Amino acid sequence: MQYIDQTITGIDGTEARFTGYVIDNSEEVDPQRHRPAVLVIPGGGYEMTSDREAEPIALKFVGAGYNAFTLRYSCAPSRYPTALCEAAEAMRLIRTHADAWHTDPDRIAAIGFSAGGHLAANLATTAGDADLADNGYGPDEVRPNALMLGYPVITAGELAHRGSFNALLGPECKDDPTALNALSIERHIDKKTPPVFVWHTVTDDCVPMENTLMLVQACKNACIPVEAHLFPEGGHGLALGTEETAWGGKGNIFPCIQVWPKLAIDWLGRTFA
Repeated sequence: MQYIDQTITGIDGTEARFTGYVIDNSEEVDPQRHRPAVLVIPGGGYEMTSDREAEPIALKFVGAGYNAFTLRYSCAPSRYPTALCEAAEAMRLIRTHADAWHTDPDRIAAIGFSAGGHLAANLATTAGDADLADNGYGPDEVRPNALMLGYPVITAGELAHRGSFNALLGPECKDDPTALNALSIERHIDKKTPPVFVWHTVTDDCVPMENTLMLVQACKNACIPVEAHLFPEGGHGLALGTEETAWGGKGNIFPCIQVWPKLAIDWLGRTFA
């Protein structure tokens, strides 16, 4: 396996960390194989990036035959659109190095959790297109081919996870209705949005499940394929819901949600078939 570890310099001078796990091609099977890939974007309220939602997620997809990359993007005091441009650069890196990294440039999914889900959706939808173009990125050139989300921050409206938008926009813009409207993902689902997989828990006490319901309704309205799963219990930030990703090795272990990686991998296989 080839391990990638690079720095992405943000538009504000901060640094993001981009890592990758590129599976070796076997001479016994197909030495010219170009695998599908996943870009993992962890959550953390735009204040940090969670270890539990980075490498453990990437390795799940590596085990299923995907090349996997993780992005530890710049958080507060960095402001929008620094993280968005870093995510765009991560996608550009994967596609630019597609041959060297044995990756199919037309089968790259982004998977994000919580605020990382908002970032992944911002990249995948047209919500951030103007800001990407202003910073030298062709939005269609860096848009992922599929979008997977776990307990995502979606709306900046009444049911927003307000802390995420406060950290993303800063005190000077956190209450600006124009900025909040621009960052409400459900308002920017259109024909350019790739197929979506999303899961949430009904009892999430941090990011209300209605964020996911709004996303699903917006996808339906725009005729975008969407698969959604609501699980009956569990708080926020569950990651894999196992001991491996539990808070302190103890909390947030919920067997009912542990099936989501299989559901996501099955869905992605169908989507990329």
